[in-house]
Amino acid sequence: MSAAPLSQSIADLRKSYEKAELSEDASHADPLQQFDQWLREAVAGQVPEPNAMTLATVGSDLRPSTRPVLVKGYDARGIVWYTNYASRKGHDLAGNPYAALQFHWVELERVVRIEGRVEQVDAAESDAYFHSRPLDSRIGAWASPQSEVIHSRTVLVTNAAKYGAQFLMNPPRPPHWGGYRLVPDQWQFWQGRRSRLHDRLRYTRQDDGGWLRERLAP
Repeated sequence: MSAAPLSQSIADLRKSYEKAELSEDASHADPLQQFDQWLREAVAGQVPEPNAMTLATVGSDLRPSTRPVLVKGYDARGIVWYTNYASRKGHDLAGNPYAALQFHWVELERVVRIEGRVEQVDAAESDAYFHSRPLDSRIGAWASPQSEVIHSRTVLVTNAAKYGAQFLMNPPRPPHWGGYRLVPDQWQFWQGRRSRLHDRLRYTRQDDGGWLRERLAP
């Protein structure tokens, strides 16, 4: 007997979301404070890679592209991550400096979505973070021509050996590597609820710098 088509078994998957709720009264008026609370709860709950987020960009060809990255800082200025400026996402952001981020903490039945304009962080901030990284990661930033076609993994291994020998214990930050900061103009917080009647709050930046909080239908 042949197995059922995978699409059929996927269609039958169901989950009831019942862990928590998100009300206007219990949420923060400032979305950054709400994000900080939820991220701290994700860390305390030992969610795997709680700082992992999906970054969505759109290039000059108008095709959207997503990839996972790690948030490495956040404050009133925005959300920061680090990468290769010459990568596909770097080229996308050079031509269209707007992006979207998404955190999905499956174990907590929560999603956070953030949209806004992206800017490069200053060189001093990129330098400070780069030199805090493990040595292998610093060498890796030199060794990988991110997003380019390479013949085999041997290219990476050879490059790593080359730059390791060149820089020894103190590789400088590559000129093509550094931080980006997304400056939010919209946040959304989603909390799974029973019967697919999920809680969904949107915060939109106002002209006076404040935030308008609204409930959206799930």
